[in-house]
Amino acid sequence: MAERGRAVTGASPWPALWALSIGFFMILVDATIVSVATPAIMTDLGADVASVVWVTSAYLLAYAVPLLVTGRLGDRFGPKQVYLVGLVIFTLASLWCGLTTTVEQLILARIVQGLGASLMNPQTMAVITRTFPADRRGRAMSLWGAVAGIATLVGPILGGVLVDGLGWEWIFFVNVPVGAVAFVLVTRLVPTLPTHVHRFDLIGVALSGAGMFLVVFGIQEGQTYDWGTIAGPISVWTLIAAGLVLLVAFVFWQLRNSGEPLLPMGLFRDRNFSLANVAITTVGFTVTAMSFPLMLYAQGVRGLSPTEAALLLAPMAVVSGLLAPLAGRMADRHHPRYLAGVGITGFSAALFWLAGALVPGAPIWQLVLPLVLVGAASAFVWAPIGSTATRNLPMAHAGGASGVYNTTRQVGAVLGSAGIAAIMEARLAALLPGMTGDAEAAVTRLPPEQHAAFAAAMGQSLLLPAVVLLFGLVAVLCFARPVHLRRGPAVVAGD
Repeated sequence: MAERGRAVTGASPWPALWALSIGFFMILVDATIVSVATPAIMTDLGADVASVVWVTSAYLLAYAVPLLVTGRLGDRFGPKQVYLVGLVIFTLASLWCGLTTTVEQLILARIVQGLGASLMNPQTMAVITRTFPADRRGRAMSLWGAVAGIATLVGPILGGVLVDGLGWEWIFFVNVPVGAVAFVLVTRLVPTLPTHVHRFDLIGVALSGAGMFLVVFGIQEGQTYDWGTIAGPISVWTLIAAGLVLLVAFVFWQLRNSGEPLLPMGLFRDRNFSLANVAITTVGFTVTAMSFPLMLYAQGVRGLSPTEAALLLAPMAVVSGLLAPLAGRMADRHHPRYLAGVGITGFSAALFWLAGALVPGAPIWQLVLPLVLVGAASAFVWAPIGSTATRNLPMAHAGGASGVYNTTRQVGAVLGSAGIAAIMEARLAALLPGMTGDAEAAVTRLPPEQHAAFAAAMGQSLLLPAVVLLFGLVAVLCFARPVHLRRGPAVVAGD
């Protein structure tokens, strides 16, 4: 394939990664920050719960569904250029979100914001793949993973501070100056990398987009419709089944397409790429799922405010951030199956431990200790899995591969959200059969005599992500030794 453009070589790739991480951090924070502002948005815009749920759901759908396509756009037009376009869209949509006066306008603005995020997300990983040599990519991926982990903590805390101090609009307005700074830094620090002439597979785009939308929508909104009928003969399961059929058709088309498919199926011939996608799906599931039972326990049983409850996660994020550089260096020198295996095993063990600690009156330190282990273990998960996924892939497909990897991670997150909601409701129905309504509403009216049963339900719910991680453990234990560990140091991509 012909290449256009010029790669910038010889300079350190770290400034570029730091610049890209600002926007990456911002889009991940916006996936969780709205949850804290939900009551304020309902009051100010006169909206009901079902409408406000769509403020988050619309963003996540618009973010997740196009990832296969937006990753490929980075290969075609250059990751820097696509990232900047996405950043501008995201920043302007954030301003629009803050200026809206109805919940319908806010949902529409969030859709546009999600599309901007979808353009940005795959480009960060693609730049890492194309600018860091294989034997130093683990350190870069550790930063990428640390940013993702810390963003999940900062979202609820920052949301609480902004809503309490300035109003819900500021959870969006704050993105405007941050986006402007990120734009300047990316323009100055990120190299213009070679582009690859691709013909866009329009049939593949249509099949993947429609299939992803139906599957993600069905899973994401299943709990809202009690996994039943949405309208007329259409049910949640009908949508999911139709989406899966379209995705199977998409794969079949990719195999039969004699031109240039949207998703080069040859990527999956790389054993490590395929296994890393399985592993990151389980990690995405767990990272999303684990916070819900913990936050509901902290607020409903311990009586903590949303901000105080979110601060329980602070030790986890701090430990993960401190250990991430060490994990990254080790990922560049040691077989990833051992590092990721230890990380996922520790992560799962910590959740089993935390599940048993969720009892009324438990000292805070008994909650903090397993969360510290979660932070330490997760530091050894992101870098080995992320760097292993991309080490052996051709540079011409870096964006497409990043799109696949981020899609599987996001689908895992959607599955985690739906799965944990279902298991929480099931355990509450079993242990508190008289309780009506969903878990979030139940917290606001939980009498003391129900604390023990509610805590038990939340603790038992945590067993789901703990078990799901074991499937990721099987995947990482099957990793093959990366090429750079067999053949010595790799050269910088583009040299």
